[in-house]
Amino acid sequence: MAGSVQKNTIIPQKLTLKEKFSYGTGDIGFGFMFDLGQIYLLKFYTDVLGLPVAVAGLVFLVTKIWDAFADISIGTWIDNRKKIGPKGKFRPFILYATIPLAIITIISFITPSFTITGKIIWAYVTYMAFGSIYSVGNIAFGSMIPAMTTDPNERTQLASFRQAGSNMALFITTIAFMPIVMLFSNKSTGYMVAVSIFAILGVLLQIYCYSNIKERNVVQKPKIAKGSILKSYKGLFKNTPLLILCLVNLFTFSAFNVKLAVQVYYCQYVLKNISIVPYMGFFSIGCVFIGCALVPTIVKKIGKRHTYMLGCAIWAFGDILAFIFAKDAVVFIAFACFAFFGSSFVNSLNWALVSDAVEYGEWKTGTRSEGVVYSFFTFFRKLAQAVAGFIPAMVLAAVGYVPNAVQSVKAISGIRGLMFIYPSVLAIATIVVMGFFYKLTDDKYREIIVDLNERRNTTAL
Repeated sequence: MAGSVQKNTIIPQKLTLKEKFSYGTGDIGFGFMFDLGQIYLLKFYTDVLGLPVAVAGLVFLVTKIWDAFADISIGTWIDNRKKIGPKGKFRPFILYATIPLAIITIISFITPSFTITGKIIWAYVTYMAFGSIYSVGNIAFGSMIPAMTTDPNERTQLASFRQAGSNMALFITTIAFMPIVMLFSNKSTGYMVAVSIFAILGVLLQIYCYSNIKERNVVQKPKIAKGSILKSYKGLFKNTPLLILCLVNLFTFSAFNVKLAVQVYYCQYVLKNISIVPYMGFFSIGCVFIGCALVPTIVKKIGKRHTYMLGCAIWAFGDILAFIFAKDAVVFIAFACFAFFGSSFVNSLNWALVSDAVEYGEWKTGTRSEGVVYSFFTFFRKLAQAVAGFIPAMVLAAVGYVPNAVQSVKAISGIRGLMFIYPSVLAIATIVVMGFFYKLTDDKYREIIVDLNERRNTTAL
């Protein structure tokens, strides 16, 4: 499916339900591989591979910072491509990255017979390779929304479908991964079988996505002038909505991923029943789907900014109540449902907001840079992931966590703080920042589109 080049007027495009669904399935495919690393790899490193918990945290910190810079490089590469073929500007990267990504996902969970030093090197190399390949496919995938449509409501729906896909991946990996692992007495074998199943499914879903999405609003860039790439990066710092969105994603994405990483420890060592993880995932992620379905309706009534803040308020309230009252599995799952429901508003709208920032940046600077904008945004999300892997490991090391043993009172307190206090504090901080500093309302965005249309028509005359 060829990507058509749109040079002048920005015409809002309506998308078919099949295309929106296909875009959502793409994030299921990416999520099947990403979630394995974000949720289970820290526990695999500490409890199966045998890395010291602090070392495992450093692996996440270093590799995710590496990924952040990889995102910027790949976004620049995609953004400044000149030879856009019949497959389009972004779609080829989704296709060509999918099988290598599946292979490196599986390799990341191999348990080699190395010394501890060799295992540490193995962890660094494999997870850095995973992050680099993931960036190639996912930066292109995320950058596509502005190329698919300029209609703000369609973008909100696309973002909701994408988040629904991400949530479906999280839902399935949460309820199915550990039960597959536990089928095997040898945990190394269990991890390898489970990862392989999810990697193969991820490939199939990404190919389905690639086959059914189209690029309609691709702006063909002229020959790169000297200093134009540097100009694109300088323009990012004039894009205030993007900068605010990057900051709050440092808060919310690190909070969300800390919860995902720590929930396995919480169920095993605080509630003393790791088999709770699938049930918690089933109900809490199920509530996320309800949230995603409600987001477009709520946005129409109160706008994206206020919906984002409302989600953070619900999230923080749920985690604070859980910290105070969650003494058993049933109460824990109930409040987890409440917190995850709120987080769905935030995660659904990120992709719509960053797409709006593309047009804002073009309106403010005169330069349209989908890849650079999106990769800059994911740079901060990767930093959040680095924090999300590093902080739990450092806290666990500080409170005396011992793998596969009864934990001390201090260790239990540390796990509970990571699970509830850390995310609730950052959700509240997000409300403050969005409330005082984010000024790109839906009405302002529509004014920007009108102005860009006038500029492009004037230039075309």
